[in-house]
Amino acid sequence: MKLNRLNTVSWTDSQLLYHAQPRLGREGLNLLSPGSPYVCIGYFQDVDQEVDVELCRQQGIPIFRREVGGGAVYLDGEQLFYQLIIHRDNPLAPHGWEAFYRRFLQAPIAAYQALGIPAEYRPVNDIVAKGRKVSGNGAAEIGDYLVLVGNLIVDFDYENMARVLKVPDEKFRDKLYQTLRENLSTIRREIGAAPPREELWDLMAEEFSKVLGPMDTVTEVDEEWRAEAENLAQTMLTDEWLYKRRGRPRDRKVTIRAGVEVRQKMYKAPGGLIRLIAELRDGRLGAVSFSGDFFFYPSEKLVDLEAALVGVRPEDAEQVIRRFYEEQGIESPGVTPADLAHVLM
Repeated sequence: MKLNRLNTVSWTDSQLLYHAQPRLGREGLNLLSPGSPYVCIGYFQDVDQEVDVELCRQQGIPIFRREVGGGAVYLDGEQLFYQLIIHRDNPLAPHGWEAFYRRFLQAPIAAYQALGIPAEYRPVNDIVAKGRKVSGNGAAEIGDYLVLVGNLIVDFDYENMARVLKVPDEKFRDKLYQTLRENLSTIRREIGAAPPREELWDLMAEEFSKVLGPMDTVTEVDEEWRAEAENLAQTMLTDEWLYKRRGRPRDRKVTIRAGVEVRQKMYKAPGGLIRLIAELRDGRLGAVSFSGDFFFYPSEKLVDLEAALVGVRPEDAEQVIRRFYEEQGIESPGVTPADLAHVLM
């Protein structure tokens, strides 16, 4: 496996490069940091409902939809990314997403501990220290590859994070800022200073090598990798990709005619926020669309689940969803078939 130690890259490379590797059939560990700030939303999120798009455009802050679930986040050069791309058949890759996180998050946890920060794993995908989150992580399946993305948070721009998210009013934004400060911490906050970047990259490389074994170090993006990243940019940097999941305002019901309604609901499950848009025709579900900041594996099967629910009575939805989970081997950490059925009722 290659250790791609790229250090500071463009914000687009910080996302496109790891999306390109599975498409090229390449395993690897990337260590890098974006050269400029941007907002990154989860694969299943509706950008209009999660992000103040107009503010971001006014401020020149790009927005990117990744192929990894989870929530919207403000990213910049004060966060050091690790991106692991590993084939599903690699003996190092355990079965089950919690086991996957637990194994590979050993490395950043050990790095934090080496800095004197008492980091520990909190299922499903967080690293915490003294009760506060110190690293955000997500995972996805892209083709035959499993992808883990996460960060060491050297410092964090709480104010900009609170500014770029879509909120109902300024009182809510103030509360969001306060909650972020109370529940998310950084290397600087925990130990009073940040070691030089090279020392942090060295530390991450050392700790990951204990989990992955020896790796050959690469410091540049080769021509094939660059070409695939540029090819992906033609899709992933477009508005069509960014706006691929769109919804309506929360908790609405619009009657089209007798027996035909369009409903939009929200439900906060332990594993994330679930948004639903659905038609109801004579007591049966029509078109169904789920979105939110949850994780769902394999991600492409969510569309199949939505299709499987068409024609189903809402009261029978949980049984249909459970059967779909069993037949398709679905995993959605912290979100159960009962949670999805709940939002349909």
